[in-house]
Amino acid sequence: MGIRQGDTDVLTIDGPSGSGKGTVARRVAEQLGWHLLDSGALYRVTALAATRDGVDPGDIDGVSAIAAGLDVEFAATEDGGERVILRGEDVTGAIRSESCGNLASQIAQHQKVRNALVHLQKSFRAAPGLVADGRDMGTVIFPDARVKVFLTASADERARRRHKQLKEKGISANLARLSLDIIERDRRDETRAVAPLKPASDAIEIDTTGMPIDEVVARVVELVRD
Repeated sequence: MGIRQGDTDVLTIDGPSGSGKGTVARRVAEQLGWHLLDSGALYRVTALAATRDGVDPGDIDGVSAIAAGLDVEFAATEDGGERVILRGEDVTGAIRSESCGNLASQIAQHQKVRNALVHLQKSFRAAPGLVADGRDMGTVIFPDARVKVFLTASADERARRRHKQLKEKGISANLARLSLDIIERDRRDETRAVAPLKPASDAIEIDTTGMPIDEVVARVVELVRD
């Protein structure tokens, strides 16, 4: 049931934006009773914490210190959504603001901040197990994980999913534009010098295009329990 470091198992779920990895990770963690790590949200949480502490995003040492000492946890809501808890406060909505996203993008460019978050991500590895969701979980953060999954889907499918999410939130968006944005983001993620998006050599790839989310979850849970 996965690789052990001491008594702890790890399942990594990587993939591009819109592949369904966040939803799948939350549901799998809930079914297994394991801890959950949403690595992508950590940059937004760091940005929010820095803002609240009055630390300028250009102060790399200050931001890195905040990143290294973040008191953050992730949990699932009753309807399968995500809750992000920073210092005991639910900041799920706050970290999704445009300003927080822009700050997160700024601080993510600095290697020292990324290094600080690597240590934090590894600290989530605790009994009885960890489901780690991101883009480099199986290649960089937990390369020793025996169970690695890489989820993907066509750009059009991922754009439709994103469009549906935005509509449900009352936000207007152009489907064709979303598809182009996803293709461009994939290109950036796959070609970046630090931790590029790619499946680990021993990852099991699952194309979720047209697959019901329950089917994907069941497939991943079966892989872990096999």
